[in-house]
Order: sequence, then C-alpha cells, then structure tokens
Amino acid sequence: MENLDVTVLRALRDWRAAGQHALMATVVRTWGSSPRPIGSIMGLAEKGAVVGSVSGGCIEDDLIARYTQAAAADALKASTNGAPQFVKYGITADEAHRFGLPCGGTLELLLEFDPDAAKLSELVSALEAGRLMHRSVNLADGAVSIEPAQAPAALSVNEQRLVNTFGPEYRMLLIGAGQLGEYLATMALFCGFAVTVCDPREEYRGAWSVAGVRVLGTMPDDTVVDFKPDRRSCVIALTHDPKLDDLALLEALSSDAFYIGAIGSRRNNAARRQRMIEHFDQTEESLQRLRGPIGIYIGSKTPPEIAVSIMSEVLAVKNGVPLSPELDVAHVKNAQAEQADLPGDQVACFTG
Repeated sequence: MENLDVTVLRALRDWRAAGQHALMATVVRTWGSSPRPIGSIMGLAEKGAVVGSVSGGCIEDDLIARYTQAAAADALKASTNGAPQFVKYGITADEAHRFGLPCGGTLELLLEFDPDAAKLSELVSALEAGRLMHRSVNLADGAVSIEPAQAPAALSVNEQRLVNTFGPEYRMLLIGAGQLGEYLATMALFCGFAVTVCDPREEYRGAWSVAGVRVLGTMPDDTVVDFKPDRRSCVIALTHDPKLDDLALLEALSSDAFYIGAIGSRRNNAARRQRMIEHFDQTEESLQRLRGPIGIYIGSKTPPEIAVSIMSEVLAVKNGVPLSPELDVAHVKNAQAEQADLPGDQVACFTG
C-alpha cells in the first residue's frame, strides 16, 4: 500500500481533471480524543466516492449525505469566491456520540470545494519524485501555492492561511530476503512503506514471494549508498552474515535514516559492535543510533511474531513514541534462550 496522502491527492487530481466536483477535507484541530490526527485528509467526489478518512466513518457518512445527495448537489460546487469553510463535529456530548468521537472529542475540518486540478497534479508529481512539499491555502479565496519543504512540519493554521506538509512515502530497506524479511516486508507495505529488499544470495532472492517489493541482487553496502536513506527511511539487516550486514549498517549510520537496526541475539549484536570498533574505527558514540537486538519484547518465537515486534518498534520510532526501559534480561532469556543461536531467520531478536 502506498502513502495514504498520495492516494487521496491522486484521486482528487483525477476527479477534478475529469471535470467532477470534489471536496477535500483536512483535520485542522482536535480537542480531547480524536480518531485521526491533525493534518489527515480525505477526498469526496460528487458521486459519493471517498478516499482517505477524517474519522472512524460517521463523519465521512455525514459529509457524503451533506454534499452528494440530490437535494444538496449544488453544495459541492465552489462558492462564489472559492473560499474554504471550517466545520466542527462533536461540540456537544450528543454530537460526539452520534459521530462516534471517543470521550467527547471534538474535530474541526477545513473543507475545500473543487480544489484546483493543476495544483493537485503539481503536488502529486513532486511527491512521486520523492520531494517533501508545503501546500498553502489562502483562507480568503481558496488559492493554493505549492513549494518545497526543508523539513517535516506539523500543520499550521491562522486567520489567513493553512499550511500542510506532505512527504513522499516512508521507505524501508531490508538486507536479506529470507522468511523473516517476507513477513516484515508485508507488514511494512500495509503500513504505507515503500519496501526494497537487497540480497546478493540467489538462493534467497530467487524464492522471494511478496509482490510490490523491489528486490535487488547488489551488494548491501552499495545498495545503501544508492538508496540514499533520509529522515523518512529505515535500514534493517536480517542476514546474520557480517560480510553482508556490517558494511551496509556502517553506510546507513552515515545517513539520516530514522531507524537503523540488525536482527540477532544480544551476544551477536555485542560482537558486531566490537567488530565495528576494532576494524572500522567506530566508537560507542558513533554506534548509538544502531539498534540491536531489534524489536519490542512480545515473547516472539517465530518469524511472523518477530516481524510484528520489529515493525512495532519501527512505527514507535517513526511516530516519536518513547520506548519503555529495557525489560528484565533474565525474563527474556528464560522465554527465548533456546533460540539464541539458531541459524538464519530463526534467531530470536532479544536473547544473548
């Protein structure tokens, strides 16, 4: 699955280019609990098609009824001056209950009527090219401007203007095309990551079965250089082979990747760090960003369970969620000690 924002913007572009009326809704403020974060977008076509979401479904139903029923068909057409409108949901407890907002939450949306097809096309093209972009909306007349962004930023809104930052897809580079890689790649795809797998070993690469993943046979360290990891990228080594993993991880550590890690036991990860210090002029400080053993402890013992634990940690880091202090090592060892030195993808993430 691709980045949801790109999917919404592409659908809006296509609807408008085909001459259909359409509405773009953006979550601009929330109070209390809310189903979708600030900056979330959805698109609504005049015939009732919806892409994206701003709630758990009830607000989408209300917008469909309000702007696509025959009696309200004209409401979806742009207003005289093209100005967008603000609308709030869940102001009262009854409304919150009716629209499925949790704990009395309140949600405010900005509704843009008939967004400009050319500007949507410009934005989609930039995102498809891997660029981070600001989309600015003049609240007086709905005029939109698009410009490159230097860094991710939260949505901002004032009396004159709304600015939302859209980025390209998050990317995941996996070193190793084994069974664990297949499970992890599948989960990453469903979480909106673009996934690349690198493995020069034909016996592993030739058996790859996950569609939608770019599979390369180049050497991992060269692949990392060509991949150009940025702040929306993660690099994960899964082969347990130092000749493949170590150099790739060293290249990743010189990048802006938000997550860099390697599978293996505590003992194996300690040995990797020692190798890097002894042979590659690394220090404890330069290796601080290298994660290992990777994953959040969930008692995982099989490749799919280990993939769940790794994907959970990747998403926690991506979303800025502080991870809990390290769990009691003795408890982890007791749970998984038998797997500490199994070969290949069966090696547990947490033992040593």
